[in-house]
Amino acid sequence: MKPNNFLKKIKNKRDKIGIQWKLYFYLIGFVGMVIVVLWLFQIVFLNDFYKAIKISDVKKSADSIADNITNDNLDDLVLRLAQEYQICIIVMDSSGNQYLSVDMLPDCIIHKLSTDSLLTIYQTAVDNGGEYLQLFTRENFYNSQYDAQQYTGIVPQYDSGMKESIIYTKVITLESGKKVTIFINTTVTPLNSTVTTLRKQLIWITGILLLFALLLAYIISKKISRPIKYINTSAKVLAQGNYHVSFNGKGYQEITELSETLNYAASELGKVEQFRRELLANISHDLRTPITMITGYSEIMRDIPGENTPENVQIIIDEANRLTQLVNDLLDVSKMQSGTQSLMKETFSLTALIGETLDRYNKMKQQEAYILRFEHAEEVFVSADRMKISQVLYNLINNAIHYTGEDHTVIIRQTVSEQSVRVEVVDSGEGIAPDMVNYIWDRYYKIDKEHKRAVVGTGLGLSIVKTILQMHGAQYGVKSELGHGSNFWFELHIAPMNTVM
Repeated sequence: MKPNNFLKKIKNKRDKIGIQWKLYFYLIGFVGMVIVVLWLFQIVFLNDFYKAIKISDVKKSADSIADNITNDNLDDLVLRLAQEYQICIIVMDSSGNQYLSVDMLPDCIIHKLSTDSLLTIYQTAVDNGGEYLQLFTRENFYNSQYDAQQYTGIVPQYDSGMKESIIYTKVITLESGKKVTIFINTTVTPLNSTVTTLRKQLIWITGILLLFALLLAYIISKKISRPIKYINTSAKVLAQGNYHVSFNGKGYQEITELSETLNYAASELGKVEQFRRELLANISHDLRTPITMITGYSEIMRDIPGENTPENVQIIIDEANRLTQLVNDLLDVSKMQSGTQSLMKETFSLTALIGETLDRYNKMKQQEAYILRFEHAEEVFVSADRMKISQVLYNLINNAIHYTGEDHTVIIRQTVSEQSVRVEVVDSGEGIAPDMVNYIWDRYYKIDKEHKRAVVGTGLGLSIVKTILQMHGAQYGVKSELGHGSNFWFELHIAPMNTVM
């Protein structure tokens, strides 16, 4: 088996472990590390820590004596240091004369050494820069004849010898140039009994901690993972298309926020699904109507003599155009959202394009008594895709005609600012509710469910407008109030004069 495949299998198995058990093992691992640290510091390294503390004590004592070497009450300080740290102290000059001597240990070494031996240690300290630390281990003094295996019952183990001893020597030079040597001796008491006591305590502590950790880890992991499991279950229901599912994760800020976000997402998905169904219903209706009209009039013209009139032919042509427009809108939405369409920019008169677009509605103005009023003060040129901007105008005007009020009035207004031109298409219809304004640009959204035959319309117009304007990087929006109509607008940058032909 390849190493990569083996690692992938391990990772897959690890990913299948639930969050509850992962938290459980993490907490147990943490407690295990705490217990290991306790054993290391309280048992394994206890002697080392104790010895380091004793060495630190003798060095601090030597520094205190050196700082107060000329003090008249030095003997009181030396006695107090010896009592505090259980040490022996000798202060001696380079000739071997002892100024101070305090013996607080039964096994003190420096008080059993001869003057020559002390002077030898003094010379060693001088050679080492004025300090010398010497350790006397217990192994040099143990009773080799004692063997615990010769006896029965509870007896002492092997003889570890006398207490380990530490001798610290510090040489200082007075202002007069005279050298004074401080000898300090202390013993490192064996900690066998202490270690045994701590070991027994730690065994009990380890057992109690492990039991408590198992219980606490189970409770914590279950409590933390429960809301996540609930959310996961609800998410599976949401994935199956049930957008009425509710996410009720609580207990933690992040879980609550996630639940609220998923509830909002479910609500939005439900709206999108409803819009999609409405779109399918609209398209089905809009497809069926022109096909029925084309088929019906074609059969009449075939079966009934004298019905092959220009009026009937025109109806078939109009319904075919209606069907073509529907298909084109669907294709436009699909192409724009897939990113397969690109802009073919050119400089042209936006004012003239609006006028040309309004000319297409001349017949409708005559038949339906619509009033399409174009308000502008000057001609404006822009650099954009002429065909797509024409599509934007056509869809906005169509939308306004579709929803305008009983006065059948639609106003197209062109206003110019410093570097941009705004086009507004204003109707006098019922307006749009504030909570619906954010959805009108959605491709699945349609304000009403009724199909008005007065105008060609598929419900995709505003989605096409939005996509085209975003491709141009243009600003756009809508101002609407219930009972006061709607104002759809967009802005384009005015083309520089040197680009206008």
